[in-house]
Amino acid sequence: MKVNFIENTPSAIRFKVSGVSSTFVNSLRRAASNSVPTMAVDVVTFYENTTSMFDEYISHRIGLIPLITPEGYDEKDEVLFTLEAEGPKTIYSKDLVETDKKVKVANENIPIMKLGPEQRLKVDCKAVMGNGMKSAKFTPGLVTFTANEDNSEFEFYIESFGQMSAKEILNRSLDIINEGLKATHKELKK
Repeated sequence: MKVNFIENTPSAIRFKVSGVSSTFVNSLRRAASNSVPTMAVDVVTFYENTTSMFDEYISHRIGLIPLITPEGYDEKDEVLFTLEAEGPKTIYSKDLVETDKKVKVANENIPIMKLGPEQRLKVDCKAVMGNGMKSAKFTPGLVTFTANEDNSEFEFYIESFGQMSAKEILNRSLDIINEGLKATHKELKK
């Protein structure tokens, strides 16, 4: 296997790889987009909503805000966020106040909604770990690859949504594939 990095920044990584099959590259793509665990808001509890937007619409928008996901968290962990605002104003992702300083919004300038005069919104949000197989809101980034004419070289691209760096997405997906292979190998030895 030969790897040649074209781009390597915190938000994007691009490399060419040869000496592997399209099956391997597709497995890497699927692991990166569907199996890397990230935190996302999964439950929103509304205490007050005098806006013209439905609760479901607002909770969907909040759920799609990328949250920084450091290592060391698992599916049992929960992080709470609160949001309380009164209009007229625009509510941004930075208005979500976290209870755990390690897990916070990845981009503070994502607009959630505009509040008109005297409109109020008060919610609690619960973020949990999940992966892209559960919901697209847990997908850590855009992951693609292209092949040359004879499938002897592939160009792989990862663009992070902000939960973690693109390199971390790549490393975590390689770890997931490696663990899956070890478990399969162990079962075959029985």
